[in-house]
Amino acid sequence: MTQVDLNSPVGTWVAAHPQTSRVFEALQIEYCCGGGTSLEQACWDRELDPQQVMEQLQEVITEDDDSTESWLNAPLTELCDHIEQTHHAYLREELPRLTEMVAKVVAAHGENHPELATVQEVFNSLRAELEPHMFKEEQVLFPAIRQLEQSADDPSFPFGTVANPIRMMEQEHDDAGYALSRLHTLTRDYHIPEGACNTYRAMLAGLRHLEKDMHRHVHKENSILFPRAIELERSRVPS
Repeated sequence: MTQVDLNSPVGTWVAAHPQTSRVFEALQIEYCCGGGTSLEQACWDRELDPQQVMEQLQEVITEDDDSTESWLNAPLTELCDHIEQTHHAYLREELPRLTEMVAKVVAAHGENHPELATVQEVFNSLRAELEPHMFKEEQVLFPAIRQLEQSADDPSFPFGTVANPIRMMEQEHDDAGYALSRLHTLTRDYHIPEGACNTYRAMLAGLRHLEKDMHRHVHKENSILFPRAIELERSRVPS
């Protein structure tokens, strides 16, 4: 098990102990796009006491019953399959549903809540980025990672090293993270306003869940899959 402390990146904490994601989410500490920041610095950035946060993290680690799955040592092929079958499948089902729901809420409540027009704009842009992003991962990057792991011969890719598409995917993750942050702010932490109908409430719940799932999704790629794929490719380069 990877040893973690205050100097360890937040992403490493979640990679070693996935259950700590609950603490980081509650404290609004980024562990996916901001996963490279040390725990201590992330705490100072949020004006939190690092030692108190450490105590919370150790508590959930101690309480965990080892039922939480870690992907640090799983085959990369298995992790790619998991991301596609879990997170990508969720997005393909949820993005169209939320698109329709957001449009209904804007039509019904937009006059009294003008910020909803911006919520719709940001969400639609996010969807327009995520769908081709998933396609590129499933058709280009993930097959390359599977080939890298499974092939006895050193594979040759048209894009050169896997670090090249990974760099692009990470930039798109950053863009998605910014959009999710804007949605979080625009909805005031998904606060249910007075007079909100059931569709309005369902929309806010859906956006909240989207943010949480995306955090876990991006974390698995940025902090586990991508670094391991780059390390595997480097280890196969003849010295």
